[in-house]
Amino acid sequence: MEVVALLASPVHRYDGRPAGPVPPQDGDRRTAVEVRAGYGVVGDRYAGRPAHRDAQLTVLAVEALEAVAAAVGAAPFDPHLARRTVVLRGAEVEALRAQRFALDCGDGPVVLGGGRPAHPCAWLDVVLAPGAHAAARGRGGVRCAALSDGVLRLGPAVLSSAVPLDPARAGDAVRPARRPAPA
Repeated sequence: MEVVALLASPVHRYDGRPAGPVPPQDGDRRTAVEVRAGYGVVGDRYAGRPAHRDAQLTVLAVEALEAVAAAVGAAPFDPHLARRTVVLRGAEVEALRAQRFALDCGDGPVVLGGGRPAHPCAWLDVVLAPGAHAAARGRGGVRCAALSDGVLRLGPAVLSSAVPLDPARAGDAVRPARRPAPA
């Protein structure tokens, strides 16, 4: 499995009604992000906000964006334009709703609590392609709570989850979490 995009934004980029040119994304793309339990991603607009305690970061599968591009007849999209905190390749992200899981990019696991769906916004029709908003419904990723401190980086990663994921959809990229041996 691989982390293909990371994003932390100090401000909301897609504000108001969708229209006009793609808003600047200056400084939002990251090669690494620091996650703090109960707080979120350091430097992100949602970090530490009580209203986002169960949605401190979002996780999306790049395969979902590829499916959206195919559905609207467009070239592959820049995954950062979807404005999700973490974009993964090789993970069945939608199956992680209401599940605890961990991402380990080599610095130790970052435990996340998968929550409700991260619904796509109408801005996708402007920043990706006409029809992308409708095509992304049910594929917008998962809002997550940060349950441990750690660092996520671009590149190879391991996703650990107790959720039995469909190997045909995720390949060998996902492995079940280890269960402690009985005492």
